[in-house]
Amino acid sequence: METQQWIDAGYNLIVEFGPRLIAAILIWIIGSWIIKMLIKGVSTAMIKANYDESLKKFLLNLINWAFKIILIIVVLGTVGVETTSFAAVLAAASLAIGMALQGSLGNFAGGVLIMIFRPIKIGDLIEAQGEMGVVKEIEVFTTKLTGLSNKEIIIPNGALSNGNIVNYTTEGTRRVDLVFGVSYDSDIKKTKGVFNEVLSSNAKILKTPAPTIAVSELADSSINFVVRPWCNAEDYWEVYFEVTENVKDALDKAGIEIPYPHQVEIHK
Repeated sequence: METQQWIDAGYNLIVEFGPRLIAAILIWIIGSWIIKMLIKGVSTAMIKANYDESLKKFLLNLINWAFKIILIIVVLGTVGVETTSFAAVLAAASLAIGMALQGSLGNFAGGVLIMIFRPIKIGDLIEAQGEMGVVKEIEVFTTKLTGLSNKEIIIPNGALSNGNIVNYTTEGTRRVDLVFGVSYDSDIKKTKGVFNEVLSSNAKILKTPAPTIAVSELADSSINFVVRPWCNAEDYWEVYFEVTENVKDALDKAGIEIPYPHQVEIHK
């Protein structure tokens, strides 16, 4: 008798919930396929609109999860779960998690702002939060830079979006600011000619804007010149080091002295 009751109960359960379960499975399969097609369509539209790769991945993940949450709620409602109660529980849980993860949510919001307004993109050389490096990856909560000494720098997006960002790549060109001191015995015009020759012989230095070569200071022991050539942003450090080295060689060949502390021996 007891076995028959279990069989009857199982049968009634199947009759009552079977169609709902089948319907829920079908909704999940069809809904997942529709979401996949939507994501594919949005991805194609982003590619045509020439979206930044990091922005595209971020938005696609966000859209995908949003649709999946909606699909899960629909499936639960089909099975018979009270979705209004589920939504209330979800809202309460979200609030509790939000209070516990205020910093993380701030970083998430910062990531969204960076993705939308795009002050930086992958490959840019930037200076922010006291660090300088090339943007390697923009994630949901953090941005990763490759430092000039090939170290990985991770900056929280909240701080990055709320602080100052110096982007050296945006304009495409950079000015290299150099200062060279020569002896007071040196001829100013001749010295300028040496600097100009060094800059003219470097193929990485741009003709426009024209370099600046000028006396900037009459210091205690030297005449200081500012030498400011322009170059493409990616050539900055090569130009910086090449010009510094070549100026030293050129001044030596021209017999122009670079002042340095002398030790004078006094004979008694």
